[in-house]
Amino acid sequence: MKFIDEAKIIVQSGNGGSGCVSFRRERFVPRGGPDGGDGGNGGYVFLKATSRKRTLHHFQFKKHYSAKNGVPGQGSQKTGQAGSDLILEVPQGTLVYNAETGELLFDLVDDDQAEVVVQGGRGGLGNRHFKSSTNRSPRYAQSGEPGQTLQIRLELKLLADVGLVGLPNAGKSTLISTLSSAKPKIADYPFTTLTPNLGVVQYQNAEPFVVADIPGLIEGAHQGAGLGTRFLRHIERTRILVHLIDAAELDPANPLASYEAVKRELVMHSRELADKPQLVVLNKLDIDGTEALADAFCKAAPSIGAVRISAAARQGLNELKARLLRHIEHLDD
Repeated sequence: MKFIDEAKIIVQSGNGGSGCVSFRRERFVPRGGPDGGDGGNGGYVFLKATSRKRTLHHFQFKKHYSAKNGVPGQGSQKTGQAGSDLILEVPQGTLVYNAETGELLFDLVDDDQAEVVVQGGRGGLGNRHFKSSTNRSPRYAQSGEPGQTLQIRLELKLLADVGLVGLPNAGKSTLISTLSSAKPKIADYPFTTLTPNLGVVQYQNAEPFVVADIPGLIEGAHQGAGLGTRFLRHIERTRILVHLIDAAELDPANPLASYEAVKRELVMHSRELADKPQLVVLNKLDIDGTEALADAFCKAAPSIGAVRISAAARQGLNELKARLLRHIEHLDD
């Protein structure tokens, strides 16, 4: 299924029911007064975050959502039934914008967090409310208030503990498939990963953590080049970044070139993003000659403390999991 991270929909709350014009008519009560009931309130539209949803895919085929209208009032002071509320479920991490003004309305982060998007119209008053000493038989009632209509834009930012970043073909998809049970598409051409993948990593008896495989970055990504800003924003909510580097492609004359290229894109997109805790991982150490290239990288930047692995050969993965877990638990303290 295609990963959908944006959607535009129109939401409409229910109209309030009209009040009723009615007069009491009973045997032996010759002067029965007004007894028109009130109209029911219109239904509200809520957006609710849930862990059961992973994408906004369910909003691609239906664009208009309406709550129920309130029922008009009846005689004998019977109030009309309120219209049913409409609750639309969205994934955790969904931002809700007014599509016309661009205003951020809500940031739905927590599971079961619910917010009112549009309020239902209030039901009208029946004619019994308008009886007075000068008007004993009012023959009018209030109409129900109309509901509200709003076009909203939904934007999903993934929620994950760890975000994998790096140039295309750094091996992110292979790494997430070996760290977890995720099954991303893997091939030897750029931009194999066109959509973010999530994997749950279990290490020893610790609490599992979630890893997001973010599509590869290229120079100019912060301006929309390649897969651009569409996926850069998914990294913003991760707690720690794993900067994965293809050690086999390191330039002996400038071993930090690929590392600095990705770091530069992160800085240009968001200073907050660039300042996140980061673990540098040198991948593909099973290929001949990569150990010397990895040595050159570590010598050029000894303070980075890079981890050496081979995702394909499953080498060094336990050390990587342990390092990640220590970082995450430290952030929890």
